[in-house]
Amino acid sequence: MSKSQLSSVTEIPRVWPFEEARRLKEHVTTRMQKGDKRVALLETGYGPSGLPHIGTFGEVARTSWVRQAYTALTGYSTRLLAFSDDMDALRKVPENVPQQDMLRKFLGQPLSRVPDPFGRYESFAAHNNARLQSFLDSFGFDYEFASSTEYYKSGRFDVALKRVLEVHEEILQVILPTLGKDRQATYSPILPLHPRTGEVMQVKIEAIDVTAGVVRWTDPTTQETFETPVTGGHAKMQWKADWAMRWYALGVDYEMSGKDLIESVHLSGKICRILGGTAPIGLTYELFLDEQGGKISKSKGNGLSIEEWLRYAPPESLAQFMFHQPQRAKRLYFDVIPKATDDYLTYVKKMGEVEKENTHKESVNNDLNSDLYTNPAWFILKSCHQDQNIENAGSPISFAMLINLASVANAETSDVLWGFIRRYDPKVSAQTHPMLARLVDYALVYYTDFIRPAKTFRSPCDQERVALADLAECLRNVEGETMSVQDLQNLVFDVGKRHHFEPLKAWFSCLYEVLLGQKEGPRFGGFIALYGVKETIALIEVALLRDRHGLLRS
Repeated sequence: MSKSQLSSVTEIPRVWPFEEARRLKEHVTTRMQKGDKRVALLETGYGPSGLPHIGTFGEVARTSWVRQAYTALTGYSTRLLAFSDDMDALRKVPENVPQQDMLRKFLGQPLSRVPDPFGRYESFAAHNNARLQSFLDSFGFDYEFASSTEYYKSGRFDVALKRVLEVHEEILQVILPTLGKDRQATYSPILPLHPRTGEVMQVKIEAIDVTAGVVRWTDPTTQETFETPVTGGHAKMQWKADWAMRWYALGVDYEMSGKDLIESVHLSGKICRILGGTAPIGLTYELFLDEQGGKISKSKGNGLSIEEWLRYAPPESLAQFMFHQPQRAKRLYFDVIPKATDDYLTYVKKMGEVEKENTHKESVNNDLNSDLYTNPAWFILKSCHQDQNIENAGSPISFAMLINLASVANAETSDVLWGFIRRYDPKVSAQTHPMLARLVDYALVYYTDFIRPAKTFRSPCDQERVALADLAECLRNVEGETMSVQDLQNLVFDVGKRHHFEPLKAWFSCLYEVLLGQKEGPRFGGFIALYGVKETIALIEVALLRDRHGLLRS
């Protein structure tokens, strides 16, 4: 989109990344009018006190989508800084890591000085930073990684830290009213590192020499007095003040944060303005919850880890889960994975249809009103630099259907599923549909870990027995005929209506619980088409042999 076209854009796509991009555009425009012509800088923060979790990934993904929308809206590029506060002190030992006793010996030390309990890296922070970067790299995000320790030690923050000393009292006046009396007595935005132990000291600053750039403080244990430079990595900031200092020093334009940090954002914004900077704008997103509705914690390790999700579904499905309604709390547990995967496939299909429809429209790439720009698949595919051939991104068979097929067939290997798939559509293969090939493997793992252990077949009641026998007879009558998925679905519907299931949902619950051994299931016409008419008849016949206790009669 050319710069001349930008001024004519009056409406933007009604989807949250574009709403955020519009706000960012206004923020950057104001800055540029004051002579600051820097590229827009977006930041995400990570506290490496625990292993990276899905919320960390979500913040990077969502910020990347705002970048994507901003570039589409303005034509300008951006930078994304993934900042790790690895100079923060280890306050408590995470519950989901080894060598707990060893880690307790390093409480109070900067995370970049705490040994790696896994024994792979030079520090605990380096281990967690590497895991975060490895995942972000594997997904294809475009970002710059930043280490707090490196920035402090290299002098990147020195000018900003000296400015903190100049306005130290003003910063205190902002922070102190938010603290209890005991904390007020010792609070300082500056945390010196102990010159002998390396510990991050939370002590009262007794004197400040702005010219020399040093602070004086007393060790509460030994009563020794020290003068510590605030520059060169000899001190760090308390985190709320640290956040503000970072915004000021780096000129951050945008940073989103969780609902639990609303007050911190407010305070940090005030401090940033005291320093002489402009606070960034950002989105406040809701936190993810675990299956019981509790807050996900890095230290407790509840909720899903990145690795756990990716054991059962592709990264695109995780991105899909992150995309919708970021300002609404969502439970994050294993049962949401199939739906997120199929939601993504649905949007890929819609994106393909729009691209096909617009193939001959020259203006489509310059038209922000195109349905492409409200489609999550457009954001997900482009943000991770994946193959833009939309046909390769989708699947002709849903993930839920593959899981159910694996369940009914008691599949142990992918060959079993591919046998059904090839009979269903001989033109489909792993080469022609790479996403389907990936989903077949994921479906087997999901079935093995979740569906197979929980399968419980119940016996049909009298009404259901008659209806199932009727369905089997109807299928025998069409066996050998070429029937569409919709025709088969209509056939199933007709049987349910004929036998007066009220509501009709009860008929489908019967099919899932009696035939598949589970509470929920697929669109049944599609299942018959994939599994086979003959095979479905056999499935019904077996179910009709079960007695009222669910046991097969001889």
